[in-house]
Amino acid sequence: VQLQASGGGLVETGGYLRLSCVASGRTSSSFTMGWFRQTPGKEREFVAAASASGSRTNVIDSLKGRFDISRDNSKNTVYLQMNNLKLEDTAVYFCALSLSGNLPSYAERYRYWGRGTQVTVSS
Repeated sequence: VQLQASGGGLVETGGYLRLSCVASGRTSSSFTMGWFRQTPGKEREFVAAASASGSRTNVIDSLKGRFDISRDNSKNTVYLQMNNLKLEDTAVYFCALSLSGNLPSYAERYRYWGRGTQVTVSS
C-alpha cells in the first residue's frame, strides 16, 4: 500500500485547508484510514479516523467542531477538512491505513503510512 498525502501549505489563523490522501496498491476501501499529526520533539498525535465505508468516524475531542474526516472510496481518497485553523495546528500531517476494523487512535495500530504534508498556520 502506498499513501500520498497532499493539500498542506501556509494559511493564516482562522483559515482552512483540506488535506487529501490517495491510497494505491491495495483495496484501501476495505480498511480504516486515519490522520495523525506531529510537531518536532513530540510524538505523533491522533487526529481522526474513518471506517472502511466512511459511515463511522472518530475525531479527537479537542478538534471536534473544527476538523472533519471523510472518504471517497471511488477515488481511494480520504480527506481531512480543517477549519478555523489555529497556530497550534501547525504540524506535519500524516495519513495512515489500519488493518483493524475499529477506529484506532494509536499509531501502532496503523500498518501503512504516507510521508506527510506540512501545515503551517501563521498569525
